[in-house]
Amino acid sequence: MTARPKSKPKIGFDSGPAGGWGSARSVTEIVLREQVPVSGSALLAKQNKPAGYMCVSCAWAKPAKPHPLEFCENGAKATAWEITARRVDEAFFASHTLGELEGWLDHDLEEQGRLIHPMRWDEASDKYIPVSWESAFTEIGRELRHFDPKNVEFYTSGRASLETSYMYQLFARIYGSNNLPDSSNMCHESSSVGLPQSIGATVGTAVLSDFQNCDCIFYIAQNVGTSSPRLLHDLQDAVDRGVKIVTFNLLREPGLQRFTNPQAPTEMLTLKETPISSDYYQLKNGGDVAALMGVSKALIEADDALRASSLSKVAGSDAAPKDPANAAAVAFAASMAAADKKHVLDHDFIAEHTAGFQEFAAAARNYSWDELERVSGLTRGQMIEAARTYAASDAVLICYGMGLTQQIMGVENVQMIANLALLRGNIGKPGANICAVRGHSNVQGQRTVGITEKPELVPLDKLSELYHFEAPRWEGHTTVDTCKAILKGETKAFISLGGNFLRAVPETAAMEEAWREIPLTVQIATKLNRSHVIHGKIAYLLPCLGRLEVDHQASGPQEVSIESSVAQFHGSRGRAKPASPHLLSEPAIVAGMAKATLTTGTVPWDSWVANYAEIRNAIERTYPETFRDFNKRFMQPGGFHRPVPARERKWVTPNKKANFITPPRLFPVFEDAPTGSNVLNLSTLRSNDQFNTTVYGYNDRFRGVNGTRQVVFVNKHDIISMGFAPGDIVDLTTAIDPQTERKVKGLRLVAYDIPKGCCAAYYPETNPLFPLAHHDPQAKTPSYKLLPIRLTRSQTEPIQ
Repeated sequence: MTARPKSKPKIGFDSGPAGGWGSARSVTEIVLREQVPVSGSALLAKQNKPAGYMCVSCAWAKPAKPHPLEFCENGAKATAWEITARRVDEAFFASHTLGELEGWLDHDLEEQGRLIHPMRWDEASDKYIPVSWESAFTEIGRELRHFDPKNVEFYTSGRASLETSYMYQLFARIYGSNNLPDSSNMCHESSSVGLPQSIGATVGTAVLSDFQNCDCIFYIAQNVGTSSPRLLHDLQDAVDRGVKIVTFNLLREPGLQRFTNPQAPTEMLTLKETPISSDYYQLKNGGDVAALMGVSKALIEADDALRASSLSKVAGSDAAPKDPANAAAVAFAASMAAADKKHVLDHDFIAEHTAGFQEFAAAARNYSWDELERVSGLTRGQMIEAARTYAASDAVLICYGMGLTQQIMGVENVQMIANLALLRGNIGKPGANICAVRGHSNVQGQRTVGITEKPELVPLDKLSELYHFEAPRWEGHTTVDTCKAILKGETKAFISLGGNFLRAVPETAAMEEAWREIPLTVQIATKLNRSHVIHGKIAYLLPCLGRLEVDHQASGPQEVSIESSVAQFHGSRGRAKPASPHLLSEPAIVAGMAKATLTTGTVPWDSWVANYAEIRNAIERTYPETFRDFNKRFMQPGGFHRPVPARERKWVTPNKKANFITPPRLFPVFEDAPTGSNVLNLSTLRSNDQFNTTVYGYNDRFRGVNGTRQVVFVNKHDIISMGFAPGDIVDLTTAIDPQTERKVKGLRLVAYDIPKGCCAAYYPETNPLFPLAHHDPQAKTPSYKLLPIRLTRSQTEPIQ
């Protein structure tokens, strides 16, 4: 049994709620398909539990008091996918050339199962052939010593543990390279750039308890049902105690509308649904700054009107004591006057803690409602309504995701989130904070232990002191910089710690062609993907243990650690039997390459591999304030919090203030602005049956699509006005940068509830449309959520 595309896909069925029986059926189907019905079910009981393993899918936190089953549908898929009974053995590679495998679908490559033996590409046969670990490390080290470290890339996917990530960045820096691009460059880099300027933190300030203490949640541009379904429990609990959830999103997503808890028998039997969003505002993609500016304008103008009046809506005449000689009357009047100050804006907080308010307020006042409506896609009434809900709440938790960050103005989007929070002091108090919902399991934690191209973010002096080497000080490559170097032919080696780089980046066609010219590519992975079958001139495929598997080293079974979306460090202990005795752990592979490559530095690589607690001690020595008592605390229920000064209203910014930052415009200015008919703004998205570049199957039940991924979601009125009908097959062509034609052919039009002028299609299938230069200029995050494209009638049937 395997998932296959259908020649006649089913389109437009009612998806039902998030969770519920649809989720239960999906989990059952994948554990059966991956041939792990017994072992998979037993393992899932340990998922995200204090003594168990941390899910390899999303980055949501492990609660100190978990539910009986602390996993979601997509987490179960990720687990079954990793512990599958299928194996990619020597016989498989003997039967298939890499040229043949290039023609396989992404799903089919990974569906073959776990990699179990180190392999080297053989040019004569165009096949991967077995190689010993020692031989692999020796040749990789020999080749790396021939290259200028500035021309070598050390890429990291979001799954590697804190321990592995620390070792990996140390290997790169002792080697002499700061080229440490990572998956964060492609998702939340806009947060890492925007938030420090606003509040002096590289991450959000929220903690799990904020979901219990808030009285309102603003939920912006994040599809919880697909990207982080366990968070639905926190949202459901909030709704049950009367919290309003105000959602801003491009599409109407079932996970943000209704939820049936699969762990609640009564809900399952009665088909009870919890409505998630109390208000749901569908804004255009790229309209986020305008929408948030509109809400801010409504707040500021309401505050202006209140302050200009002689009587307030809160205190009225009670702001003046009836009897000035009576202490109680004076105290009562003072309390009412104080309430006035905070009725719309928190002026005391703004005066004490912030800078830049006057400039921001003036900009908000000056924007016309007509312009805000045109750019955002929302009405004036909707923005004012959202502002009223915001002003009526004492503790607002603001959650956001990649719908904001993966845009040309991603940094400005994030800073508008901060501006909105600062207007009423909704940061640094119980229930009121900023929650940046991250994607992959440890993508945030890798940055915390040094995976970054920016030398100023790493304690290089401390590393040099601890390991006796001279750390490079030049700024390394982001993911976009790495792609540029590859396209120019400058990259001599690409080492990949997990991930599927070629499918994740923009400019697909040009990147695949240039990739083949890299002298050395090394892929550390658990399953086969496209970045392995397209390869450099010397290519190694090194299979590793997964996080779910027992990792037995000289000192015994090991634990690793990760950081969640809310900056909590958690321990993870593998429970599954390893897929093969030939596998090495990620720390062992990094150490093996480092020992074969480096001629300087004094690092106890072997001791670290023998006992990961020694790596954690090294991390604590490097980052003593962040990782105090690391080994004592990381396996405790709920983990422990990373210090984030902004949580305590301490602003680590140059002016020691939280800053209102006024965006220069509402919408990006495109060179070669598209003109003519049939132009829409494209946003990429994930299906219910995928996580990042991993495609589990072809059933996106949340959007009513079964049996295909070759679709584009368009407003029905746009479909008709362009001369098409739902179900027609179209081609998408990039409508900017006309010097290069970028086209994806054979997508089926699906009429969907999406604002006019917008469309959406699946990632990574539509990545070929995105120019490499189409990114946020500060963060260099690809603008996967906003790209002008043109639709034309296709002569191509959908490619399944």
